[in-house]
Amino acid sequence: MLQPVDHTLHRTLRLTQPRSVKGLTVATIVDARRPDALDKSLPVAADGATVAEFLACRPRLSAFSTPLLVLTSSVIDANVTRMARWCAARGVDLAPHGKTTMAPAIWQRQLRAGAWGITVATPSQLRVAVASGVRRIQLANALVDPVGLTRVSAALDADAGLQVLSWVDSVDAVEAMTTVLAGVGPRRPLTVLVELGAPGGRTGARDLPTAQAVAAAVAASPHLVLGGVSGYEGALAHDASPGALHAVRGYLGDLAALHRALVGAGAYSGASEVVVTAGGSAYFDNVAGVLGPLADPAGAAGVPTRVLLRPGAYVIHDDGFYRGISPFSRDHGEPLRSAMHAWARVVSRPEPALALLDAGKRDVPFDEGLPEPQLVADRLGGPVTRLSGAEITAVNDQHCFLRIDPASTLRVGQVVRLGLSHPCTAFDKWQWIPVIADDAETDPVVVDLLRTYF
Repeated sequence: MLQPVDHTLHRTLRLTQPRSVKGLTVATIVDARRPDALDKSLPVAADGATVAEFLACRPRLSAFSTPLLVLTSSVIDANVTRMARWCAARGVDLAPHGKTTMAPAIWQRQLRAGAWGITVATPSQLRVAVASGVRRIQLANALVDPVGLTRVSAALDADAGLQVLSWVDSVDAVEAMTTVLAGVGPRRPLTVLVELGAPGGRTGARDLPTAQAVAAAVAASPHLVLGGVSGYEGALAHDASPGALHAVRGYLGDLAALHRALVGAGAYSGASEVVVTAGGSAYFDNVAGVLGPLADPAGAAGVPTRVLLRPGAYVIHDDGFYRGISPFSRDHGEPLRSAMHAWARVVSRPEPALALLDAGKRDVPFDEGLPEPQLVADRLGGPVTRLSGAEITAVNDQHCFLRIDPASTLRVGQVVRLGLSHPCTAFDKWQWIPVIADDAETDPVVVDLLRTYF
């Protein structure tokens, strides 16, 4: 009989300083929720057990059901190490975008490898980061939601060691933030970065004079401190063509010019450290090349300056969009490997050249390219062979259309491993994701069960 879900620990997730809740610290609560029988694709043995209890049974991949998203731990570690070393060699710091995985356990791997902090995109994601023990957090967005802003202000006031950076791109946003913060009383000022955008881009002041006016408004606010400049070059290009790279570098040059203008104007007088940040997962090499020289740990220009990159997809990578556009692929060096794959079962062969799989839009990403059929096995965890001449041509809510050679021996009940494109929209479909040590093993032991917080 199904047992009622216990949400007690889940409800304790709050944006506060670390404290004890039923013997747990807040930093551990995000990983304390128990899986149950209603969670997608989990085996019966996971129902009601803690993750540690479930893993102690050494479950194998064959115990799970399809469709299934699987991560490979050794590949995650290799990707994390590769990026950390790359940044260190160029004198830039890393604040990887946590929205890609929304998995605190992965964030902790990135932090242990030397990441400065974690970037998030929304107030709710910020709450998860604080509750999971992240000490430096960048909110790559304008924090104008009154509830979110009040919670952040309270958290900063309660914990002197917590550092939060937010973005701002207009005088209106500065005024909105100032009004909310004035209403909650005198507290530690919130550090904000002026965001520079570009015509046709996403958010951000559209030109340097507007950005400078925003900086002046921040300086005039008693509740805000100007801590640097920010931007996102990925909104201006979607490939690695010469024209796209030229647009990216031109924008980054403007961001550097804004920073230098603010230094010259003494706009950073209230900051103990200045941050210059850009860099998604596609063009971080250009960001390091253009903005990297601005890094000034010694503060020779008057205030120490840190250049922060924010790629998020590198930790998982993919077999699609990022495989093609990542700097590690473009520089003719050693590409990153995808740490995620999906397994789907053949449920129908209604035509000689068509098979239907039991994974759909609610299980696999499809916004940056359709899944890529790679391997086939008689059962989940069984010996695999390469699946050649097959292609996913469409994805419905719960099915993939797999076009195959009419002479194919693929049969109902077999399972197909799919390479996926775009980790951001793979993870958001799963609350629990099994992790194996090595994807070369047959029926590998599941070594972790990852919890996401979307």
